[in-house]
Amino acid sequence: MMKITSCPSCGSKKVRRVRRNWTGEFQGQTYTVPGLEFHECLDCSEKIYDREAMRKIEAYSPAFAKTHA
Repeated sequence: MMKITSCPSCGSKKVRRVRRNWTGEFQGQTYTVPGLEFHECLDCSEKIYDREAMRKIEAYSPAFAKTHA
């Protein structure tokens, strides 16, 4: 697990690990990743995703959906 101590965007020390439903959009199609864990800056709202979070986003994203001919 990644340990973030300051925000890469604003430098704030107010970065917290959160778990919540995350919503994304791909080509006009909205999708939700339930219970995604990531870091978020309380000052500027920057979100930082570790490898596990990115894999979970990819698993739900229609951009990575397999098509069958």
